Amino acid sequence: MSYPSTKRRSRLALAAVAVAALSGLGLSATPASADTDAVRKSLDALVKVDKYPAALAAVRGRDGRTRNYTAGVGDLETKAKVPVDGQVRIASNTKMFTATVVLQLVGEGKIDLDSKVEKYLPKVVRGKGVDGREITVRQLLQHTSGLADYDDVLIKDYLAIQHTHYEPRELVDAGLTSKNSPSHGWSYSNTNYILAGLIAQKVTGRPIGEQITQRIIEPLGLRKTYWPALGDQSIRGPHPKGYYAAKSGDPYTDVTTMDPSMAWAAGQLISTPTDLNRFMGALLGGKLLEPEQLKQMKTTVDAPGFDSVGGSRYGLGLATFKLSCGGFAWSHGGSAPGYATANAITDDGRAATIAVTALPTELSAFKHFEAALDTALCE
Repeated sequence: MSYPSTKRRSRLALAAVAVAALSGLGLSATPASADTDAVRKSLDALVKVDKYPAALAAVRGRDGRTRNYTAGVGDLETKAKVPVDGQVRIASNTKMFTATVVLQLVGEGKIDLDSKVEKYLPKVVRGKGVDGREITVRQLLQHTSGLADYDDVLIKDYLAIQHTHYEPRELVDAGLTSKNSPSHGWSYSNTNYILAGLIAQKVTGRPIGEQITQRIIEPLGLRKTYWPALGDQSIRGPHPKGYYAAKSGDPYTDVTTMDPSMAWAAGQLISTPTDLNRFMGALLGGKLLEPEQLKQMKTTVDAPGFDSVGGSRYGLGLATFKLSCGGFAWSHGGSAPGYATANAITDDGRAATIAVTALPTELSAFKHFEAALDTALCE
């Protein structure tokens, strides 16, 4: 299962999370728009056809104006409306924030991308076939370190660990016990970004969540984005509930309340579609990184299987997303039990974030989710 932050977005479709049968869900769009609105129709289909409890989106056009959409219900029990631009757990999109902090520290001369992990975290990375004396910071951010993903080790029964607190070193150590360490090439691993967060903490002497808040969230005025405090299992602003089922046919379980510590620097943030679009606009617009660091972030390698379309490439916490209307957009995406987000921004300023309140289990449902993002950027 690709929890807590997307192991790779194509694996989202194969997660052991089923979509239970739903019926009688009301649909709404904000603002009200004609039936020809392709984005609205794609979100409605995610609810009607693919049985996501809810979908919400923010779409920013070339003119800078944002349209917000909702479909489905925010609470399966009460049938409450989906909050417009509601907060969700953005999971692996957190990696873009963590990578940005690390690259800011590179620009400040506190971290060297091509130095070994050992320089910053002595004797921390020692595992079968992996050694911190051989892995660089760049390889962590790029997912070419050869480190296995700790979630493969820790997550056997999600509901059994839903409220469990984990320390970052526990996550790293779990990853180091895995027998599935990739031998070479690109392989998505949350362990990489836990280590990146630890390195940022080591060189600054301050928590990674505080660094993300002070360096990114506050300067950009992302008022609905925050790093949950230690022990905070809630979502504090208006939000749709998130749901989980262990296998196909099981009823949904409300997993909105959970301990996000298993995600940490790889996926702990809470945000909204509009805030996520604003962040990506600022990042790609050069407001967070100096030109040299942004260039490094956008230097990509092949990332086979990162999405269902193919042809994706991955930089330093930033990926590409192939568009049906031609070319690529900059993207990432994220998933956790209860929520999945697909988001991207084009070079001409179009941006979109789509969120749903359950993970898909069928490949078709995942493809429709990605297609809704493509529609938002291309229509």
